[in-house]
Amino acid sequence: MALAVADTVAHGGALVVEAGTGVGKTYAYLVPALLSGERVLISTATKALQDQLFNRDLPRLAQALGLPVRAALLKGRASYLCLHRLEQSRQDASACDASLTHALARVETWAQTTRSGDLAELPGLDQRSAILPWVTSTRDNCLGSHCPQFRRCHVFQARREALAAEVVVVNHHLFFADWALRETGMAELLPDVRVVVFDEAHQIQETGVQFLGQSLGSAQMLDLARDLRSAGLQRARGMADWQGLHHDLEQLARRLRLACGAYPTGTRLNWTEAVPQGVTSSDWIEVLDGLNQVCAQACESLVAVLDMAPDFVRLHERTLALRAQVQRFATPSQIEGVRWVEVGLQVRLVEAPLDLAPVVQGWLQLPDAAQTHPGATQAAPTRAWVFTSATLGTDEALSWFTEPLGLDQARTLRVPSPFDLERQAALYIPRDLPPPTDAAHSAALGEWVAEAASRLQGRTLVLTTSLRALRVLGEALRARLPGLQVLVQGEGTRHSLMERFRQGSAQGAPGCVLVASVSFWEGVDVPGDALQLVVIDKLPFPVPSDPLVQAHAQRLQRAGRSPFRDHALPEAAVALKQGAGRLIRHETDEGILVVADTRLLDRGYGKRLMAALPTMRRLGSAEEFDDALQALITRTSTMDRSCP
Repeated sequence: MALAVADTVAHGGALVVEAGTGVGKTYAYLVPALLSGERVLISTATKALQDQLFNRDLPRLAQALGLPVRAALLKGRASYLCLHRLEQSRQDASACDASLTHALARVETWAQTTRSGDLAELPGLDQRSAILPWVTSTRDNCLGSHCPQFRRCHVFQARREALAAEVVVVNHHLFFADWALRETGMAELLPDVRVVVFDEAHQIQETGVQFLGQSLGSAQMLDLARDLRSAGLQRARGMADWQGLHHDLEQLARRLRLACGAYPTGTRLNWTEAVPQGVTSSDWIEVLDGLNQVCAQACESLVAVLDMAPDFVRLHERTLALRAQVQRFATPSQIEGVRWVEVGLQVRLVEAPLDLAPVVQGWLQLPDAAQTHPGATQAAPTRAWVFTSATLGTDEALSWFTEPLGLDQARTLRVPSPFDLERQAALYIPRDLPPPTDAAHSAALGEWVAEAASRLQGRTLVLTTSLRALRVLGEALRARLPGLQVLVQGEGTRHSLMERFRQGSAQGAPGCVLVASVSFWEGVDVPGDALQLVVIDKLPFPVPSDPLVQAHAQRLQRAGRSPFRDHALPEAAVALKQGAGRLIRHETDEGILVVADTRLLDRGYGKRLMAALPTMRRLGSAEEFDDALQALITRTSTMDRSCP
């Protein structure tokens, strides 16, 4: 892999690499990138991976290679303290409740000592904390160079450091957000960087579709309402009914959420008609008309005070932009793409292109950095684009990844895991459970898992394909495992759940059982004996009612292709491969993968899905599973006795 990356860096073009667990893909792209002497932009899937790469991997390699590498970490605005917003919140503290006032005091204390302003440095601050909108900026409300705190701004300080660095570490969300908006930071970075690496590249399709589209959210409305009241009362009291504008916008945001109904968090409502599926037409139209009118009133009030402070100029621009989005979503879509509504604590209206192929092909045709500089006299190698992940497809061409991104001509490479999975892992498909389509499947699986987890003293991860199964399995396991700690997704942050799970079996203590869905199918890394049994409740086919899934299916049908064979099946194969990859994370790990879905054995497509799984030894009966489970128990107890 390192040789392939080095060749791509030297000659340019696109390289797509699937690197199995244990390959060391981070070092495989970092070593040739650092040795090349080129400026490099690395994009990761999450901020946590950014921090790991910047704080651990890069310093280790730079020291080992003896290279003085100047690196920079760059995150989105919401990751940094905004000093201007902090000052505004301090003056508007009367609008905060007791918990927010306490959180604000903690942020103020920390703000006196931080150099970077990265909120990840603040211990115990939940990424979902309600204080964040009060102390961070967005592209909408940032005042830029007109801000009174501009010289001390943590965001622009981070971006200035990135412009001077040789290696810049960003995340996919920031990359696409800045690409879509052509903001100062990324727009200045990309022309000067010849090598771009996407780590955990399998996530860029979904991330890119979200960020390259248009959106309108109730959270956006609430932020604008709060800022109108705060700036108006502090700087132009009596010049307009700021409190009334705040109240009207806040009420309309709540009515928009209520109009979408009582759906579980994460639901996407299909939107192919005038209004989204399941939404009353009159309620929807009334809310959008009300938003349009309130935005018009706010604009009129702001025009009268534009000269009083830069805040009002930015608020006027934001209100105009919000009104334009309201009008956009009040009319039929004008783009080749898909619309939907995301329902959660807040609601978000989204209109997005269906794929990223035109965008990615545009990247590959960008002029080289060296040729854009004045005085360039000779042709330089074209840009180098490296896309890598542990899971990018099920065939040699990695078509699941390359086809929708228009990377058909890219060089592809599959590097298998170096682990001895035939020895380390076993696969079992129980036949004595109800069919996966039976309503009793989850409850029966809960009983089955409880027995296995009890014998294993925890050390079990249960991955579900739905939130309903998550709840049923979580309740069933807690009822049947009173002596073990059963952790359930949603009852704490992802980070806190993973830390408790990893520490559960420390020093010979009983381990934990973790029941999780969706986001835990990937990125979960638990080496050692804390995890020895991974249970997947059903084959992870995409939800047929999801707007994006339906849009893909309709496009394939128009092209004379099969939505099931060409979309649903590859999606399930990749997701199954990702889930299975949670089991063996180190060369000394051992464990069992259980897929509680007999369709793997009974349906014709089962062979294709089985081929996507890592090569493990098969357990063909309940007796063989019992023997394998007992071997794990014996191994663990032996190791515990051997530890000092």
